[in-house]
Amino acid sequence: MQSLCEAYQLGITIRDRLKETDLVTVFEDFDHTIDAIEDGYPAWHPAPLSFRAMVLSFVFMEITGDSYANFTRRLTRQPEVATILGFSRVPDESAFSRAWKNRFDDTAHEYARAAAHFVVKEVHDRDISAPEVRPKAEIVDDTQEDANPVEDKSFSQDEIVQTTRLARDHAYGHFDSGRASNASYEDTQFFELQTFMGMVRCGTAQGATRFQYRRGEEYGPHGDTHLRTVKQFEPDEFINGFNETTDRLLSVIASEASFRRPVTAAIDITAIPYYGDTEEMPMVSGTKDRDSRAFKFATLSIIGQNIPLVLAVEPVRESSEWDENPSNQIHRTVRRLVRRAKEHAVLNARRRQHRIFDIRYSTGSGALSVDSQIGRFDLSGIVRRPKHQFHKILHKA
Repeated sequence: MQSLCEAYQLGITIRDRLKETDLVTVFEDFDHTIDAIEDGYPAWHPAPLSFRAMVLSFVFMEITGDSYANFTRRLTRQPEVATILGFSRVPDESAFSRAWKNRFDDTAHEYARAAAHFVVKEVHDRDISAPEVRPKAEIVDDTQEDANPVEDKSFSQDEIVQTTRLARDHAYGHFDSGRASNASYEDTQFFELQTFMGMVRCGTAQGATRFQYRRGEEYGPHGDTHLRTVKQFEPDEFINGFNETTDRLLSVIASEASFRRPVTAAIDITAIPYYGDTEEMPMVSGTKDRDSRAFKFATLSIIGQNIPLVLAVEPVRESSEWDENPSNQIHRTVRRLVRRAKEHAVLNARRRQHRIFDIRYSTGSGALSVDSQIGRFDLSGIVRRPKHQFHKILHKA
């Protein structure tokens, strides 16, 4: 996946330069590094031709549609092009054929094609004047959907756009990083990137590249910039923003529909693996696996027909050997979640309805403590379940 990320970065660079100059000049003084793919020839192999020059040549040929023979004739007629690409001499046709078969593995093949095909599609989709670029029809099959080639198929382009628009209208405005007003990117742009990464299920580096593919390099922040900005949000302010957003969403939902009674709610504790150094990381906890570490947080959600609606979220910090955190008492976390959720209209309706809460916490002494605390919220009718199943708690309004 790292190779594809680098390939698309290469494609973005070529596309942006093509807006101002011709294809050959694009590769002049080209400082793009190629680190994600490896030379198939060992170090002792007597291959006088630069691997980097070969990679750029295959990208060039994929962009123009040149055959090995045509490309070799081009280099013979214009030896300066060979120099620009990084060759010390003009290769013959067989050199390219051998390199593609023996020197390039499948990852390198995919790298060259991904970068070049990205450029071809962008040139035609954005009406960039580049006569040497091959027709788009040559790289898009008749049966292939003419869509973003890097989009995850779990969500369509329309779904991503609609979700981002709704989040921009109802959620993003309640969060503030406290950054200067003259910053290069607004907070909204970082939230759009984060939303996109969540919907296409990828990390920051690849997500930022794919986001720039959709919105343009000028609009989308770089992955490192995104990570630095996210760290500037204060945890308490972030939770406050989440609560304000939840109020806003519930208000919008209430204006369109009502919750079917009884309402089913669930409390979950989620662990996200952490692989870094634990020193001075009090927010990282241990897990059941002795050597594993994780960030943990608890949520209280209303379970609907489509997706859970999270009403409250609470970080979970446990006592570990690398911090001074007090021993975690899960019932206190549950109390805070229920108290916060009851502030919302969904759990505060005055109708005399029965509502069901699923507390996803295994039975035992810890669960009994949780049950006793929940009882303070007028929750009764606990039905015991075997370990690792749910408590069913009947709540009378």
